[in-house]
Amino acid sequence: MNSSILNLPTLKSEDRNNSKWKSLYQIQRERKRIMRETCSKYKSNNRRIITPYHVSRIFVEDKYRVLYCEVPKAGCSNWKRVLMVLNGLASSTKDIQHNTVHYGNYLKRLDGFDHKGIYHRLNTYTKMLFIREPFEKLVSAFRDKFEHPNNYYHPVFGKAIISRYRVNATKEALRTGSGVKFKEFIQYLLDVHRPVGMDIHWDHVNKLCSPCLIDYDFVGKFESMEEDANFFLHLIGAPQNLTFPKFKDRHSDEERTTTKITQQYFAQLSPSQRQRSYDFYYMDYLMFNYSKPFEDLY
Repeated sequence: MNSSILNLPTLKSEDRNNSKWKSLYQIQRERKRIMRETCSKYKSNNRRIITPYHVSRIFVEDKYRVLYCEVPKAGCSNWKRVLMVLNGLASSTKDIQHNTVHYGNYLKRLDGFDHKGIYHRLNTYTKMLFIREPFEKLVSAFRDKFEHPNNYYHPVFGKAIISRYRVNATKEALRTGSGVKFKEFIQYLLDVHRPVGMDIHWDHVNKLCSPCLIDYDFVGKFESMEEDANFFLHLIGAPQNLTFPKFKDRHSDEERTTTKITQQYFAQLSPSQRQRSYDFYYMDYLMFNYSKPFEDLY
């Protein structure tokens, strides 16, 4: 559906002798192959109909014919800035504030089009997503939403998590929902009877972007963001002066969530909780070829 088996924007003839572009092109082919093989092995939805729900996280850039599936905590704010510049809505990514990116409604979503508009774009536009190591993405989301003041995540998620999982919680903690511990957050995540629903910041990429249903042309990784992003911009023929921004969008004075920081958070869990967390994100680990983050996982 919506793509040939290995549909990638083709390298221009002058790029074929460029070893950097050739190697990045091969990496893309390999990522697509692994994703497709994982889908055919584990998923039976290759004959399902694509509904507006499946494309609700996909942003549309009509000028350069790009579809971008938003995966939070994997560079999405900066990708939206790039799409706005491509669309002519801003002249530089530096000029666009965080709130403008997320609450300005400048970018169209694919589910806002009718059936014909959705299918036309799926069949003719370059579809891309960027992902991140699942445990790292999870810790990044936890730090962002629970370790900083937040007037949505603390009352909505924090209160429910503390009241369900904290023994002898103080009245203050129950009232504000602030101060959720990582261990409590993981208890909530792994609970089949969660006291509050899932959220896009820690949901599976599988669920957000439906990569077994929608055949993405380009799969980028947060770990090689600059190289992958600028290769993608090169492939779609973006203006040469447009490069992917390097700045950290939120809490910019704080260190990015690294492998080391992620391991410190997961060290707070029991081996069984680590294993269950890995099982929870198993399809994302497999589909995007990330290695096991801890030696003792099976």
